[in-house]
Amino acid sequence: MAALAAVTLLAGCEGGVDTGSPAGDSPAAVDGRAVSPLDNPDGTEPGLAPLTGEADRAAAVDLIEKVTTKGRGPKTGYDRDEFGYAWKDTADGVPLARNGCDTRNDLLQRDGQEVRFRSGSTCVVVAMTLADPYTGKTIEWRKENASEVQIDHVVPLSYSWQMGSSRWSKEKREQLANDTLNLIPVEGRANSAKSDSGPASWLPPNKRVRCAYAVRFAQVAVKYEMPVTTADKRMMLEQCGG
Repeated sequence: MAALAAVTLLAGCEGGVDTGSPAGDSPAAVDGRAVSPLDNPDGTEPGLAPLTGEADRAAAVDLIEKVTTKGRGPKTGYDRDEFGYAWKDTADGVPLARNGCDTRNDLLQRDGQEVRFRSGSTCVVVAMTLADPYTGKTIEWRKENASEVQIDHVVPLSYSWQMGSSRWSKEKREQLANDTLNLIPVEGRANSAKSDSGPASWLPPNKRVRCAYAVRFAQVAVKYEMPVTTADKRMMLEQCGG
Protein backbone atom coordinates (compact mmCIF):
# COMPACT_ATOMS: atom_id res chain seq x y z
CA MET A 1 0.00 0.00 0.00
CA ALA A 2 1.40 3.36 -0.97
CA ALA A 3 1.59 5.76 1.94
CA LEU A 4 0.38 9.32 2.22
CA ALA A 5 1.64 12.53 3.77
CA ALA A 6 -0.30 15.26 5.51
CA VAL A 7 -2.38 17.78 3.60
CA THR A 8 -3.24 19.59 6.80
CA LEU A 9 -3.00 18.86 10.51
CA LEU A 10 -6.51 18.25 11.74
CA ALA A 11 -6.59 17.11 15.32
CA GLY A 12 -10.11 15.71 15.19
CA CYS A 13 -12.40 14.56 17.96
CA GLU A 14 -12.12 17.75 20.00
CA GLY A 15 -14.71 20.08 18.46
CA GLY A 16 -18.14 21.17 19.65
CA VAL A 17 -20.34 19.04 21.87
CA ASP A 18 -23.35 17.08 20.68
CA THR A 19 -25.41 16.11 23.69
CA GLY A 20 -27.71 13.65 21.98
CA SER A 21 -27.52 10.66 19.65
CA PRO A 22 -28.38 11.71 16.10
CA ALA A 23 -31.54 10.09 14.85
CA GLY A 24 -30.87 10.38 11.13
CA ASP A 25 -31.14 7.30 8.98
CA SER A 26 -29.57 8.33 5.70
CA PRO A 27 -28.54 5.39 3.48
CA ALA A 28 -24.90 4.44 3.77
CA ALA A 29 -22.64 5.63 1.00
CA VAL A 30 -21.93 2.88 -1.49
CA ASP A 31 -18.44 1.50 -0.91
CA GLY A 32 -18.01 -2.12 -1.81
CA ARG A 33 -14.58 -2.10 -0.16
CA ALA A 34 -15.89 -1.36 3.35
CA VAL A 35 -14.99 -4.13 5.78
CA SER A 36 -16.79 -5.29 8.93
CA PRO A 37 -14.84 -4.41 12.08
CA LEU A 38 -15.12 -8.05 13.10
CA ASP A 39 -13.09 -8.97 9.99
CA ASN A 40 -10.68 -6.06 10.43
CA PRO A 41 -9.16 -6.41 13.92
CA ASP A 42 -6.09 -4.29 13.16
CA GLY A 43 -7.89 -1.53 11.29
CA THR A 44 -5.78 -1.79 8.16
CA GLU A 45 -8.77 -2.40 5.87
CA PRO A 46 -11.10 0.42 4.76
CA GLY A 47 -14.46 1.54 6.02
CA LEU A 48 -16.91 0.42 8.64
CA ALA A 49 -19.36 -2.02 7.07
CA PRO A 50 -22.70 -2.54 8.87
CA LEU A 51 -23.25 -5.67 10.96
CA THR A 52 -26.61 -7.15 10.01
CA GLY A 53 -26.53 -10.93 10.45
CA GLU A 54 -27.56 -12.54 13.73
CA ALA A 55 -24.22 -14.33 14.11
CA ASP A 56 -22.24 -11.12 13.63
CA ARG A 57 -24.40 -9.18 16.04
CA ALA A 58 -24.05 -11.95 18.62
CA ALA A 59 -20.26 -11.84 18.16
CA ALA A 60 -20.44 -8.07 18.58
CA VAL A 61 -22.27 -8.41 21.88
CA ASP A 62 -19.73 -10.97 23.11
CA LEU A 63 -16.90 -8.56 22.33
CA ILE A 64 -18.58 -5.56 23.97
CA GLU A 65 -19.23 -7.63 27.09
CA LYS A 66 -15.44 -7.93 27.53
CA VAL A 67 -15.08 -4.18 28.02
CA THR A 68 -14.69 -3.13 31.65
CA THR A 69 -16.35 -0.07 33.16
CA LYS A 70 -15.56 2.74 35.57
CA GLY A 71 -16.55 6.34 36.16
CA ARG A 72 -15.22 9.05 33.89
CA GLY A 73 -12.45 11.01 35.58
CA PRO A 74 -11.56 14.69 35.29
CA LYS A 75 -10.00 16.23 32.19
CA THR A 76 -7.37 17.93 34.33
CA GLY A 77 -3.98 18.01 32.62
CA TYR A 78 -5.23 16.87 29.22
CA ASP A 79 -3.34 18.25 26.23
CA ARG A 80 -3.18 16.87 22.69
CA ASP A 81 0.61 17.04 22.89
CA GLU A 82 0.53 14.36 25.60
CA PHE A 83 -0.21 11.95 22.70
CA GLY A 84 2.64 13.15 20.52
CA TYR A 85 2.41 15.62 17.66
CA ALA A 86 -0.52 15.06 15.33
CA TRP A 87 -0.22 12.21 12.82
CA LYS A 88 3.41 11.34 13.45
CA ASP A 89 4.85 8.49 11.41
CA THR A 90 7.15 7.24 14.15
CA ALA A 91 4.72 5.86 16.73
CA ASP A 92 5.97 2.33 17.29
CA GLY A 93 3.74 -0.70 17.65
CA VAL A 94 0.99 0.32 15.20
CA PRO A 95 0.34 -0.58 11.56
CA LEU A 96 1.77 1.70 8.84
CA ALA A 97 4.28 3.35 11.18
CA ARG A 98 7.65 4.44 9.79
CA ASN A 99 6.59 4.12 6.16
CA GLY A 100 7.62 7.65 5.21
CA CYS A 101 4.17 9.23 5.34
CA ASP A 102 2.11 10.49 8.24
CA THR A 103 -0.85 8.73 9.78
CA ARG A 104 -3.52 11.09 8.41
CA ASN A 105 -2.62 10.44 4.81
CA ASP A 106 -2.09 6.73 5.30
CA LEU A 107 -5.76 6.71 6.29
CA LEU A 108 -6.91 8.88 3.38
CA GLN A 109 -5.39 6.32 1.06
CA ARG A 110 -6.78 3.40 3.03
CA ASP A 111 -10.38 4.62 2.82
CA GLY A 112 -10.36 6.97 -0.18
CA GLN A 113 -11.21 6.03 -3.73
CA GLU A 114 -9.93 7.67 -6.91
CA VAL A 115 -7.09 9.09 -4.83
CA ARG A 116 -4.97 11.79 -6.47
CA PHE A 117 -1.55 12.85 -5.23
CA ARG A 118 0.38 16.08 -5.35
CA SER A 119 2.53 16.31 -8.45
CA GLY A 120 5.73 14.34 -7.97
CA SER A 121 4.48 12.62 -4.80
CA THR A 122 3.10 9.20 -4.01
CA CYS A 123 2.36 10.46 -0.53
CA VAL A 124 0.47 13.77 -0.33
CA VAL A 125 -3.23 13.38 -1.15
CA VAL A 126 -4.84 16.35 -2.90
CA ALA A 127 -8.17 14.79 -3.95
CA MET A 128 -10.24 11.66 -3.39
CA THR A 129 -13.76 10.29 -3.05
CA LEU A 130 -14.77 9.18 0.44
CA ALA A 131 -17.74 7.01 1.36
CA ASP A 132 -18.27 8.42 4.86
CA PRO A 133 -19.62 5.69 7.16
CA TYR A 134 -20.82 8.14 9.83
CA THR A 135 -23.23 10.11 7.64
CA GLY A 136 -23.73 7.81 4.66
CA LYS A 137 -22.61 10.60 2.34
CA THR A 138 -20.23 10.38 -0.58
CA ILE A 139 -17.75 13.23 -0.27
CA GLU A 140 -15.76 14.54 -3.22
CA TRP A 141 -12.84 15.86 -1.21
CA ARG A 142 -10.30 18.40 -2.44
CA LYS A 143 -7.25 19.86 -0.70
CA GLU A 144 -8.63 23.40 -0.86
CA ASN A 145 -11.48 22.27 1.42
CA ALA A 146 -9.25 20.19 3.68
CA SER A 147 -11.44 20.30 6.80
CA GLU A 148 -14.38 18.73 4.95
CA VAL A 149 -12.79 15.38 5.82
CA GLN A 150 -11.24 14.84 9.24
CA ILE A 151 -9.76 11.80 10.92
CA ASP A 152 -11.90 10.67 13.83
CA HIS A 153 -10.34 9.03 16.86
CA VAL A 154 -13.09 6.49 17.52
CA VAL A 155 -12.09 6.53 21.18
CA PRO A 156 -11.35 10.26 21.56
CA LEU A 157 -8.02 11.12 23.11
CA SER A 158 -9.62 13.31 25.76
CA TYR A 159 -12.04 10.50 26.62
CA SER A 160 -9.13 8.09 26.99
CA TRP A 161 -7.37 10.59 29.25
CA GLN A 162 -10.39 10.66 31.55
CA MET A 163 -10.57 6.87 31.50
CA GLY A 164 -6.96 6.28 32.49
CA SER A 165 -4.53 7.11 29.69
CA SER A 166 -3.28 10.01 31.81
CA ARG A 167 -1.32 7.31 33.67
CA TRP A 168 -0.02 5.52 30.59
CA SER A 169 3.46 5.88 29.18
CA LYS A 170 3.96 8.47 26.44
CA GLU A 171 4.66 5.64 24.01
CA LYS A 172 1.33 3.95 24.68
CA ARG A 173 -0.55 7.23 24.25
CA GLU A 174 1.21 7.81 20.93
CA GLN A 175 0.13 4.34 19.83
CA LEU A 176 -3.51 5.09 20.62
CA ALA A 177 -3.34 8.40 18.74
CA ASN A 178 -1.89 6.80 15.59
CA ASP A 179 -3.38 3.30 15.63
CA THR A 180 -5.30 2.51 12.45
CA LEU A 181 -7.80 0.59 14.61
CA ASN A 182 -8.80 3.85 16.29
CA LEU A 183 -8.91 6.08 13.20
CA ILE A 184 -11.54 6.64 10.51
CA PRO A 185 -11.74 9.44 7.89
CA VAL A 186 -15.20 11.00 8.16
CA GLU A 187 -17.16 14.14 7.37
CA GLY A 188 -15.63 17.06 9.29
CA ARG A 189 -18.94 18.31 10.68
CA ALA A 190 -19.79 14.89 12.11
CA ASN A 191 -16.38 14.65 13.74
CA SER A 192 -16.73 18.10 15.27
CA ALA A 193 -20.20 17.26 16.58
CA LYS A 194 -18.83 14.15 18.27
CA SER A 195 -16.16 16.09 20.18
CA ASP A 196 -14.85 13.81 22.97
CA SER A 197 -18.16 12.03 23.51
CA GLY A 198 -18.59 8.37 24.32
CA PRO A 199 -21.35 6.29 22.70
CA ALA A 200 -23.94 7.25 25.32
CA SER A 201 -23.71 10.88 24.16
CA TRP A 202 -22.97 10.50 20.45
CA LEU A 203 -23.51 7.89 17.77
CA PRO A 204 -23.06 8.16 14.00
CA PRO A 205 -26.09 9.73 12.29
CA ASN A 206 -26.12 6.74 9.91
CA LYS A 207 -28.01 4.18 12.00
CA ARG A 208 -26.86 1.29 9.83
CA VAL A 209 -23.28 1.50 11.14
CA ARG A 210 -24.03 2.09 14.83
CA CYS A 211 -23.41 -1.53 15.85
CA ALA A 212 -20.18 -1.56 13.81
CA TYR A 213 -19.14 1.69 15.49
CA ALA A 214 -19.82 0.18 18.92
CA VAL A 215 -17.69 -2.83 17.97
CA ARG A 216 -14.81 -0.63 16.87
CA PHE A 217 -15.03 1.37 20.11
CA ALA A 218 -14.94 -1.92 22.02
CA GLN A 219 -12.01 -3.26 19.99
CA VAL A 220 -9.92 -0.23 20.91
CA ALA A 221 -10.95 -0.39 24.57
CA VAL A 222 -10.06 -4.08 24.80
CA LYS A 223 -6.75 -3.70 22.98
CA TYR A 224 -5.61 -0.89 25.26
CA GLU A 225 -7.17 -2.36 28.41
CA MET A 226 -9.15 0.85 28.81
CA PRO A 227 -12.54 0.94 30.57
CA VAL A 228 -15.57 2.84 29.36
CA THR A 229 -18.38 4.32 31.42
CA THR A 230 -21.31 2.12 32.38
CA ALA A 231 -23.63 4.30 30.29
CA ASP A 232 -21.37 3.97 27.26
CA LYS A 233 -21.16 0.19 27.53
CA ARG A 234 -24.93 -0.04 27.92
CA MET A 235 -25.42 2.04 24.77
CA MET A 236 -22.88 -0.03 22.85
CA LEU A 237 -24.69 -3.24 23.74
CA GLU A 238 -28.02 -1.70 22.81
CA GLN A 239 -26.79 -0.88 19.29
CA CYS A 240 -26.02 -4.55 18.67
CA GLY A 241 -29.15 -5.96 20.31
CA GLY A 242 -27.50 -6.89 23.60
